Amino acid sequence: MRSLLLLILFLWMCPLMVVARHPTCNFLLEVEKDQLDCVRRLKEEKAAGNTKEPGCKGTWDNIACWDRAEFGETVTIPCPRALKIIFGRNGNISRNCTAAGWSEVFPNISSVCGLDTSQEKLVFYVLVQTLYTLGHSLSLIALTTGSAILCLFRRLHCTRNYIHLNLFISFILRAVAVLVKDAILFNRSSQCSSQPSLVGCKASLVFFQYFIMANFFWLLVEGLYLHTLLVVIFSENQHFIIYMFIGWGIPTLFVSVWVMTRIYLEDTGCWERNDNPIPNWVINGPIVFSILVNFVQFINIIRILLQKLRCPDIGGNDQSQYRRLAKSTLLLIPLFGIHYVVFVSPNESITEDYKIFFDLALGSFQGLVVAILYCFLNSEVQGELKRKWRSVCLNCHLSRARHFNSNLVSRNGSEQTTQLQRRSRAQSILQSETTVL
Repeated sequence: MRSLLLLILFLWMCPLMVVARHPTCNFLLEVEKDQLDCVRRLKEEKAAGNTKEPGCKGTWDNIACWDRAEFGETVTIPCPRALKIIFGRNGNISRNCTAAGWSEVFPNISSVCGLDTSQEKLVFYVLVQTLYTLGHSLSLIALTTGSAILCLFRRLHCTRNYIHLNLFISFILRAVAVLVKDAILFNRSSQCSSQPSLVGCKASLVFFQYFIMANFFWLLVEGLYLHTLLVVIFSENQHFIIYMFIGWGIPTLFVSVWVMTRIYLEDTGCWERNDNPIPNWVINGPIVFSILVNFVQFINIIRILLQKLRCPDIGGNDQSQYRRLAKSTLLLIPLFGIHYVVFVSPNESITEDYKIFFDLALGSFQGLVVAILYCFLNSEVQGELKRKWRSVCLNCHLSRARHFNSNLVSRNGSEQTTQLQRRSRAQSILQSETTVL
């Protein structure tokens, strides 16, 4: 069905929408309601005897209901309710009643009631989905490995790495949420009869929103921690509880408020639509605020680093100083999420395709970049890994040496035993011969 393809294309453009029930099933439920209503009306017309005159009989064409019409008549109806709920477009479609029956629908229902998506657009969406699936998968592998390293090595346990670890966990949860969302949205083998209820659907959306917001707030915590280190001298462990509250507690508060606004202001479907702006801003408002605060901190940190590099106590020429400044700036961009500032405005415009590409395709690799820069390329982590590797190699050499020595000792012992046996036998023969003599 053409409308189902339109629905899938629409869902590709909505990365923050996740449901435990397959969206196609929700769409089919709406279509089924319209079908039952159409069949009921057509039966009433037939019972009233209005279908005896020549013309085109009323029919249901799997998406819209067409009442009876005379030959030569053009019937015009609004867009089907199911498509109007999804795309929100108020257009009209028509069909001609001819002697051969109903004509095709005109104009094209995709351009009037849905998304007029060209083949180039479809290729673009497929490319974006492939890129962000690859990005989140690689990020998930790198972040899981990095988290294991930070947990297993005791010498890496400090406030800075604790914050990195929580940031890694938030990226992991975000990547898992996106991959699970895609597994639900694009799993065409599932049957609607076995789909979960709307309760599970809403619960999955709540967790998804929480993981997204927690990830942005842990990026904010990274910025706060680094900015505080450069501005204030303090005990590191003193403020870690505050950082934990900012990273996990504040998203819990806002998501709870979002759930309440959904229940009382817009408790429709699976909470995937945002017709009421209040619940949408309860989620997006704090995220936009965290992005802007991190951007201000980023500018201030660059200013402080520039001042420190220009200090006469620091050696090096201007070229080396600016090279260090450029390196520090590039390292801070993925850690602070500065790339989100480019499309921080919630208003949609002609740059929508660029926003989708940067937020989804390139943004999915952010976790991978952070794990590489702040774990695998970290000198402390590399030192611990090298020390562990040398320890493992030393243990292997020692075990081999012990095994070789044990074999050597056992061989020498067997040779000495043989010699003793030979000597004792020679002595016994000599003794017997002496006795005979």
